[in-house]
Amino acid sequence: MTKADIVEYVYGQIGGISKKESAELIDKLIDLVKTTLARGENIKITGFGNFVVKHKNQRKGINPRTKDPILLPERKVLKFKSSQILRDELNRKA
Repeated sequence: MTKADIVEYVYGQIGGISKKESAELIDKLIDLVKTTLARGENIKITGFGNFVVKHKNQRKGINPRTKDPILLPERKVLKFKSSQILRDELNRKA
């Protein structure tokens, strides 16, 4: 499913709005999610799951080409954990 598919779905589900308004609504939602996660805040959507920002410390690694040791910088990573409701739904359909 693409962003365009989501816009089309929202357009079909909500009466009285144009496709342009539907696209703007989706864009605002995506911007809200991105800025919230960029601030390091987690997002919990009941019945769907949690988006959690984790901090990874600096660590030693190895360059796979040269086998030289390198220092990997600290970074943030995004994790998603689905809710039990979503997992049950996925397994019920399978």
